[in-house]
This record gives sequence, C-alpha cells and structure tokens, in this order.
Amino acid sequence: MLTFVALASVLLLGIVPEQTEAIAIYTGWERHALLGSDIRLSCSFFSWRLTSDDVTFSWTYRPDGSRDSISIFHYTSGQAYVDNKGPFRDRVEFVGNPGKRDGSILIKNLDYNDNGTFTCDAKNPPDIVGRPSSVRLLVFETVPIQAGVITGAIIGVVLGLLVLIVVIYYLMRFLVARRVFSLSVSKHGKKKREGSQARQGPAPTADPTKVKAASSEKKKQESRKDKK
Repeated sequence: MLTFVALASVLLLGIVPEQTEAIAIYTGWERHALLGSDIRLSCSFFSWRLTSDDVTFSWTYRPDGSRDSISIFHYTSGQAYVDNKGPFRDRVEFVGNPGKRDGSILIKNLDYNDNGTFTCDAKNPPDIVGRPSSVRLLVFETVPIQAGVITGAIIGVVLGLLVLIVVIYYLMRFLVARRVFSLSVSKHGKKKREGSQARQGPAPTADPTKVKAASSEKKKQESRKDKK
C-alpha cells in the first residue's frame, strides 16, 4: 500500500527520476616519455546523452610498487582543481575540452619518480556509472624502440622484397620475350634470303669447247696483227 502511494505521488508531482545509463571512459594503455619532457595523457568518454554542464573529470596517480593512489586533478562546474600538495602540484595543466568530452591533462618536466599508473574517471550526469580507465607512464633517458615499430619495419621490408621480386620477374619476362622476338625475326629473314636464291637457280657454267675456241680465235687475231 505504501509503495502504491509513493508511486502515485511521484507520478502526480511529475518528478519521475531520469533513467541513468552507463558511460564508457577511454585512455591510452601505455605511454613512453623522455626524462625532463612533457606528456599529454588523454581521457575521453562516450555517453548516449548530450554533454552535461555538470560533466566532471578526475585523475588519480599510483606510483609503481605502491598500492595507494592519490588524487592529482579534478574538473567540475567549469573549474579545474590541481592538488596543491602532491608530486604534480606545479606540473599538471588541464588541456582538455569538456564540451568535446575531452578531459586530458599535461604533465610537465617528467622525472623517473613519475613512473606509475594514471587513472581517469568521468561523469556526464545523469550518466554517472562507468569504469575508470588507466594508462601507465614509463619515463626513460632514451625512449626504447617499441615492438610495434619493429613489427612495422619487418612488414615494410617484406613488402619491399615482394615488390622487388615481382618487378624482377616481369623484367625477366620482358627480356626473354624480346630475345625470342629478335631470334624469330632473324630466322625469318634468313629463310627469306635462302628462298630467293633458290628461285633464281645456280649460275650457268661456261662450255669448255666454246671457251677454247674463243681463246684460239683471239690468238689468231693477235698473230695477224703482229704480221702486219
């Protein structure tokens, strides 16, 4: 009976509570940075509702080897608040855009002691139920080559070799085809010349009797000239 009365009162007064939906929060997984440099830690969220004026972002930090987290930054009601006692009190800057669901922060002048896990939590009322997202920061004197870079380089080399093999294959096919064509043209021209000579027939041979008679006649004529 009391439950029925309560529901009736809510309906009559028009104060039905707004349904809450889940919110999804995103950060990177792991970031590498150089000693003394600055780094941007990104945080964004997805919500089915429009961005509320009461949107909030909160960042906490847990050093490597520690179980306890400390609050380092909070954004609410359009204002950014940085913890004024922790290790990042003078080194954290808000660089996000709440209207675009961006709650990113910038950490300046990184030190080895900054190695640890940074966790971002966001609320977009009435969507306030969501799992915070974390990103691990590793500070190095020189940034190591990541596995993804090595994998990409290997893939690039393999693709380059495949392209080179294909180019060589088609170049060899072109050279072989050109050689075969040249041999075919040369052979065809040789056969054509031999056919022409065969049609003309062999040169007629001189009759020895006629050659001897002509020689004798020539000698007689020369003898007559000498007598005169």
